[in-house]
Amino acid sequence: MQPLQCLMQNLAKLANAERYLFTPSDLRALLPGLSITAFKTLLSRVVQNGYLERVCRGLYFYKQTAPTGLLLFHAAARLRASSFNYISLETVLSEAGVISQVPMQWISLMSSGRSNTIHCGRWGTIEFIHTRQRPEDLAKDLHYDSSYKLWKASVSLALRDMRATHRNLDLIDWSSADELI
Repeated sequence: MQPLQCLMQNLAKLANAERYLFTPSDLRALLPGLSITAFKTLLSRVVQNGYLERVCRGLYFYKQTAPTGLLLFHAAARLRASSFNYISLETVLSEAGVISQVPMQWISLMSSGRSNTIHCGRWGTIEFIHTRQRPEDLAKDLHYDSSYKLWKASVSLALRDMRATHRNLDLIDWSSADELI
């Protein structure tokens, strides 16, 4: 069987609504016999033919699965799987109704990894902001959100993060924030 057909058959078996983002390492494991050069050529061809879509560097979306509105969050979880990350800042405050403006196609996460902004094409942007805070010190202010596949800050932690990172506090409705703290 041709490598392209083999890759597509394996992806069709593996991909589902929960597992639709793949790294080159994931895809490489499906074709261990190919040389690195041949694999890179195949990956390029798969993208050109429209079977996979590049979300950002090192992450591909299997187009035969239905995209969710949470793709950016799932991408963030995959990209920084080895770091401590949690959704915070404007993303949490907007969802809680504490700030009036909703960040469109932009999510902000605190991360034990380095700060970075990753552009994910038509899906939006992921902003990672470095933090030295340890998970055990934040445990009471975090909860795991399985739909996002990430930890999520409480409103009070998001407000503390806003201050610590010197973000603009002008949009915060302090009366709403006080009710939620």
